[in-house]
Amino acid sequence: MSVKQISVFLENRAGALESMTAVLGENKIDMRALSLAETKDFGIVRIIVDDVYEATTVLKEAGYVHTLTPVVVIAIPDEPGGLNRILKVFTKAGVNIEYMYAFLGGADAKHAYMVFRPDDTKAAASAAKSAGMRLVDQEDICRL
Repeated sequence: MSVKQISVFLENRAGALESMTAVLGENKIDMRALSLAETKDFGIVRIIVDDVYEATTVLKEAGYVHTLTPVVVIAIPDEPGGLNRILKVFTKAGVNIEYMYAFLGGADAKHAYMVFRPDDTKAAASAAKSAGMRLVDQEDICRL
């Protein structure tokens, strides 16, 4: 079980991020999560959206270079040690995490949602599910 993350490559200059988010907003695309990583000249905006097909279509039409990446999203109890529990599960399963970021979801104030980009998406999802963790799929993203 995975969610499609959109990675958008942007020039690292004033207004580039605003222009990209304007395209999404004008087309009624709701961003659920966002992460920004940068280098001196370029940045990578990683986003989770409610409508992946529409978002990738409008980004392409607007000239943005982007890719789709499967990620694992897990609801983690918003309490001390919540993240560590799932990281222990991944360590035990031999799953390496390349990067991760978090978001909060709607009315569910008891959980944080962690987006994981593991080296093996299927192994990560299987290990989390076996440990009783609640995985989030693309349909869930639309409801958050």
